[in-house]
Amino acid sequence: MSIAVFASGSGSNFEALVNQSRRQHWPEDITLLICDRPESQVLERAKRLGIPSAVFRPSDYGGKEAYEKELLTLLQEGGIQWILLAGYMRIVGSVLLKAYRWRIVNIHPSLLPAFPGKNAVEQALDYGVRWTGVTVHWVDEGIDTGPIIDQKPVLVEPGDTVEQLQKKIQFVEHHLYPAVVRKLLTGKILPPDAEQHGENKMEGLN
Repeated sequence: MSIAVFASGSGSNFEALVNQSRRQHWPEDITLLICDRPESQVLERAKRLGIPSAVFRPSDYGGKEAYEKELLTLLQEGGIQWILLAGYMRIVGSVLLKAYRWRIVNIHPSLLPAFPGKNAVEQALDYGVRWTGVTVHWVDEGIDTGPIIDQKPVLVEPGDTVEQLQKKIQFVEHHLYPAVVRKLLTGKILPPDAEQHGENKMEGLN
């Protein structure tokens, strides 16, 4: 069993996850990076870290369903059991959600439900909040609406720029996300449907 990370940007959270997985000897390894933007810096990070990567251009497909079916085939072939979103700038659709129900996790740079979606750091500054933060949550059909797993606050100081606040948030992200994932992999955190089903199940992967 193994883990795939989905990313679209620079990949700092991807690198933090890989480094911590190796230091802490996670029971499941990160074995694949999925990227939807061939120009993304995260691909260079994956190469340097020795993680295989695959690039899929959504525009090359006839729609989200066709795109995700192609992803699902690769994930199934690779024995992927978990998907970690790390700056993946696409809404996950029904194909992946059905196959990986409560096995897809995301990190978001705000204290959800405040400031969902894009530009959360800018939203927080524009609104004038004293505290923002980081949220790790399960992925569902909405935009950053899945059940919250853990959160950490970040102080917004007078005069903070977007870049300064982003750096503070990233520092917290790089510690919180790997810590949460490790708890998931070791059973210290259970998916929302664990009590209902009595065990972790995945549809469409066998």
